Amino acid sequence: MTGVPASAAGGSGAKPVRGGKLGTAAVNQASLWNIANLLTMLRLVLVPGFVMLLLHNGGYDPAWRSFAWAAFAIAMITDLFDGHLARTYNLVTDFGKIADPIADKAIMGAALICLSYLGDLPWWVTGVILFREIGITLMRFWVIRHAVIPASRGGKMKTLAQGTAVGMYVLALTGPLATLRFWVMAVAVVLTVVTGLDYVRQAVVLRRQGLAVERAAAAEAAGGARAAAVSGLSAGPEVSGAAEGAGPVSRASGARGSAEAER
Repeated sequence: MTGVPASAAGGSGAKPVRGGKLGTAAVNQASLWNIANLLTMLRLVLVPGFVMLLLHNGGYDPAWRSFAWAAFAIAMITDLFDGHLARTYNLVTDFGKIADPIADKAIMGAALICLSYLGDLPWWVTGVILFREIGITLMRFWVIRHAVIPASRGGKMKTLAQGTAVGMYVLALTGPLATLRFWVMAVAVVLTVVTGLDYVRQAVVLRRQGLAVERAAAAEAAGGARAAAVSGLSAGPEVSGAAEGAGPVSRASGARGSAEAER
């Protein structure tokens, strides 16, 4: 991107380098109070508000559930934009790396738990989705030293299906729409399981590859150290011989110098 304002780089006044991309220093100085982080904070604030709206009046008031749906929709929409803005305008911060996935899991988890509490959604559906989301998050930390598991197209479809299905359950739907939301949730559950298994496969492969690379690097370093030691031992006698050969010459030169000084 071009023309990124200095404020987007953390208010440091750093200018974009030629080519329209910010330099490393500007990226590192991204302010905590940038637009991407503000959207993430908004999602975190919406979580308790969404829960109160959904459970208000016993949780079965269509009007209040519509307000809850609006809060849920805002949270899901901001989820689409904050990461994109952070990457596009170099606004990535340590806070964003931690808070963004927490906000995602918090709003979805709150919605699922509340819907199951109200009896609208079976607890096993909530359990499957939450187990998958928490498990994949922990697995990412398990392999992060070796590689980063990329977001797949199936994972994005899963997120869209989950958001659509949960949003339909938050609304007080009846008739054909209530039947439709059941099938949308069924698709979301299938995608949740399938993509979860695929992430497990990727994590295992990436970890094995990472460990193999580490072992190869360690073996190469050990081989280099042994080669250096052998080379040092081979060069030792030659260096000693050179030093011994230079001894008489140095002593003769010193004697001649003393004689000339005396003359």
